Amino acid sequence: MIYDPPLPILISALVSVARILKAVASDGKHVLLLWRRAVDATHHFLSPSDRRDIEAEVLSFLPQAPLWLAVDNSDFPIGFMLLDGGHVEASFVDPSKHGSGVGRMLVEHAQCIQLGLTTDVNEQNAQAVGFYEHLGFERTGRSEMDSQGRPYPLIHLRLPPA
Repeated sequence: MIYDPPLPILISALVSVARILKAVASDGKHVLLLWRRAVDATHHFLSPSDRRDIEAEVLSFLPQAPLWLAVDNSDFPIGFMLLDGGHVEASFVDPSKHGSGVGRMLVEHAQCIQLGLTTDVNEQNAQAVGFYEHLGFERTGRSEMDSQGRPYPLIHLRLPPA
C-alpha cells in the first residue's frame, strides 16, 4: 500500500513551514527585509527612482499592515500576504523559498478566509503571473499603469470559488 499524505503535510515537509500566523508589530523589520529581497529578485523592470519611491511607500505602511505570515519552524517569516477582503493586495516569498510551496500555502490560506480571490500582478513579472495562473487564476483584464500611475502594466486575475 502506498502512503499518500495530505497536501498540507507534504507542503510543510517541503518548505519546513510550521504555520501561517497573523503578523504582529515586532514582525515589521523582518517583513521589510523579506519584501526587499523578493522585489530585488523579481522586479528588475523597475527604474531605480521608481524602486526608491515604492520602497518609501512600503516603509510607511507595511510594518503596520494586517499581514498573514508564512513562518518556518523557528517562526521566522519566509513569506507574507496582505489580503483586503477577497483581494490579494501583496504577496511576497523569500527568493530562497521560491518554488517550494510557500506561495501556494498563502493562497490556500486566503481561500479559507475568502472565496473568489482576485489580485493584480505586474505584467513584467512573468514568474508571478505564471504562479497565479498555475494555481487556477484567470485573466480578467489589463491596465496600462500600476495603481500609482506608473508605466508598469498590471494583469488583473481572478480565482473562481471552488
